[in-house]
Amino acid sequence: MPTTPLQRMEKLETALNLKESLFFKREDLHPLMSHKGRSIPFMIECYLKQGCTKFTVSSSGNAALAAGLYISDYNKNNSDKLSLLILVGRNINEEKLDALQKLTDENIILQQVENPKQTAFQMDKDGQAKNLRQSTDDLALVGYEELAKEIAEELPRIAAIFIPTSSGTTASGLHLGFKKLGLNPEIHIVQTDACHPFVEKHNGESQLNTDNLSLADAIVDKVGHRKITVAQALQESQGNGWVATNKEIQEALTLIKEKEDVVLSPNSVLSLVGLQQSLANGKIITGPIVCLITGK
Repeated sequence: MPTTPLQRMEKLETALNLKESLFFKREDLHPLMSHKGRSIPFMIECYLKQGCTKFTVSSSGNAALAAGLYISDYNKNNSDKLSLLILVGRNINEEKLDALQKLTDENIILQQVENPKQTAFQMDKDGQAKNLRQSTDDLALVGYEELAKEIAEELPRIAAIFIPTSSGTTASGLHLGFKKLGLNPEIHIVQTDACHPFVEKHNGESQLNTDNLSLADAIVDKVGHRKITVAQALQESQGNGWVATNKEIQEALTLIKEKEDVVLSPNSVLSLVGLQQSLANGKIITGPIVCLITGK
């Protein structure tokens, strides 16, 4: 499995008055374009061993891109072709829609539908295609356990990690992975004021934003099937959950560009917003800190 850079952010450390080292784990530089490149290939490989050759995925972008890129590469190198039906909603990010359209061929089909999750679920139930659904499939956790191992090999003293969070699968998998290594860094999840099922209240007030869309448009899971495991990860690691507004997201994007000349997506920058909020609330972290940069 490909590794991704762990980059020290010394100028940001100074700007944030950090006494500890700050690192960005650049999953946006993964060959499959995001952290979903950790879990999606593992899921496909497991189901392929069970005889599955037809897959479907409902996704706002990153999971679909990872699945499409992986299956495209697989089909180029194997005579037994896999098929993938990518189901997306009507409001998908245009940039990601364009990237998905470039992947389509006779084996990779893209459809915009009203209810992508329900459609994929029904196809799986009817035996038409295996649904690559990370939010409920525990195979997805294993891929993120491998990511935890990769981070720990470079940072055995890691004290905290901040994770942009939609379904909670990444946070749950990382926590389990660190536990298996005998480590317990603080797990901090970061959601948006438009979608935050794991963080009910923030600073004593409800933050649910029903009027506006968040700049971080990949945070879409409003159900939160992994509420129990995410809550357990936060409690056991003494981490926390944070909610980012559009103003905070934009300010963090500007800060990173100014200090490190790094351009991130609004979804990825949630990790830095979470760190900023943690520091503003008086959190003292004693050891290296990682912000997970999830994707483009």
